Amino acid sequence: LKGTGMWGPILGCALALPLASGFGMSPSMGLGMRSTATAHRPLRGVGAPRMVATPLEAPTRSVTLPDYTGWTDLSQAPPFTLKDISESIPKHLWEKNTGKSLYYLAKDVAIVAALAAAAITLNNPLVWPLYWLAQGTMFWALFVVGHDCGHGSFSNSKPLNELVGHLTHASIMVPFHGWRISHRTHHANHGHVDNDESWYPVTKKSFDELTDPNGDVMAKIGAWVRFSFIGNLLAYPLYLWNRSPGRLAGSHYDWTFTREKTGDPDALFKDNEAGQVATSSASLVGMLALLTAVGAKFGLGFVLATWVAPYVVFVAWLDLVTYLHHTDKDMPWYRDPEWSYLRGGLTTTDRDYGILNGVHHDIGTHVVHHLFPQIPHYNLCEATEAVKPLMGPYYREPQASGFLPLHLIPKMIEGVKTCAYVKDEGSVVYYQDAAGKVSSIEQGAKKLYTPQEFA
Repeated sequence: LKGTGMWGPILGCALALPLASGFGMSPSMGLGMRSTATAHRPLRGVGAPRMVATPLEAPTRSVTLPDYTGWTDLSQAPPFTLKDISESIPKHLWEKNTGKSLYYLAKDVAIVAALAAAAITLNNPLVWPLYWLAQGTMFWALFVVGHDCGHGSFSNSKPLNELVGHLTHASIMVPFHGWRISHRTHHANHGHVDNDESWYPVTKKSFDELTDPNGDVMAKIGAWVRFSFIGNLLAYPLYLWNRSPGRLAGSHYDWTFTREKTGDPDALFKDNEAGQVATSSASLVGMLALLTAVGAKFGLGFVLATWVAPYVVFVAWLDLVTYLHHTDKDMPWYRDPEWSYLRGGLTTTDRDYGILNGVHHDIGTHVVHHLFPQIPHYNLCEATEAVKPLMGPYYREPQASGFLPLHLIPKMIEGVKTCAYVKDEGSVVYYQDAAGKVSSIEQGAKKLYTPQEFA
């Protein structure tokens, strides 16, 4: 078509669908928007705390609120326990509603289909960039649905979780089980410099190796990905292929990358998980076959326009969101003996995404999610409000967003500039920039670093 003509209203409706979904309501669920007012050897489950609390653990008693008068050092252990937080969350918020989860899935799929139909029908050079942005955002929403399946928060049915997880993740070329297992390790070790699986700080030693002008090509690629704005936005596929710096190199697609076969506890998988990883990798082969068939029928340009370009936007969304939730100059990181599951979880931070909160299923409510990942996404906002009085200053209120979360772009640029590495030693550490300067204004940082080390 030479112009939009009578198709303008159709296009407008289709492109507005992702934004409208932020206000979407299911029966008896209320608004979907969150409130803006308000040498490495990972643990790998050995001696690690349980990742989640169960519905039976919440709540059984009223929790006494701490007195935070004069409490300024947020790097120290908080005056509450994981059980206290659990018991502050109303019992009904732990309950999974399969019908509600399927409603969100169906809504996302319907929007994806409507966007594709509108863009293909209009086939206008002014339309395609808008489609890429909108569809890439919806690919990210589908990822979050599969993410919840990986945590078991989609449904109480394991077969349903695995089916939906594979369908949503294979459609965007994510190996469901391979990612699920490494993500489980991430949650179990969050905030631990040496044991976390993803989005952890590199040490000074690793920083020097990656930025060595005489380093090899892989080091230079790693440095670009890790220490540049654009590189961080494209990191996810490279992580799936080879993991992150400082960890045993290996692929999320390789079902032979097990601790037993490699003889290294840093490998991603165990032998008894190999079959699951192979199944997920096979599902990606199926998706590649489908894309190949579509390309053979309609041409490579069609596949690039309808799927590849939105995939790039999806990757950028995933990397932006996860970077911002785990990278902040004011957040401490821990090693043993100071690390605990609770203190590690408190190193994550919430972010406000404006109208897009509801689009990507309130993933911005990240602190409660990280501590209790079996809470369904549609209950995270209410659960967060319930724990704020107990957490006091340990809950950092996110900066309020405008209609679109444009304020997060300079926030990520700040992170890239100020969060380069942490010290090679120390049980409590803060990020330093490439020049070795600390930018944190936290009292914990002021206690640990000399005045000469501050920016």
